[in-house]
Amino acid sequence: MDKQRFTLAVLTVLPLVVACGSEKANSGSGSVDAERPVTGVDWSVRDITADGTTKAAHGEPHLAFDAKTHKVGGKLGCNHVGATATVRGGHITLGRPLTTRMMCDASLMDTDRALLGLFDSTVSYRVDHDTLTLTSANGTSVRAVAAD
Repeated sequence: MDKQRFTLAVLTVLPLVVACGSEKANSGSGSVDAERPVTGVDWSVRDITADGTTKAAHGEPHLAFDAKTHKVGGKLGCNHVGATATVRGGHITLGRPLTTRMMCDASLMDTDRALLGLFDSTVSYRVDHDTLTLTSANGTSVRAVAAD
């Protein structure tokens, strides 16, 4: 009788032990991924969508938001940029941009203009794993990924 109870106990507990010990982080099996924060990350801009058209960003643009100084800095398509930036509750309030004044080819200047359109306003943001999406009030969106 004791042998049967032992066998029944093992058969009852074994599946629970296997199930609890087999989950891997980020395996998609119900584990929760911690979202990357907006601040403290160098975000590489990949594309910009305006008026229903998505265009690749040119010139390796990137932005970095600093929670301590409440600033954003980075590179547009051609020029460097800096501004105040307050990140709060799914929105970022961007101040008036300060930029260098270089002239580059048209594709780089197009990226400059598109990204500058986000500044001096409040944009909404969403972080999905390693992707940041910024959306302006007029519907222009910028997709960036966390730089490695």
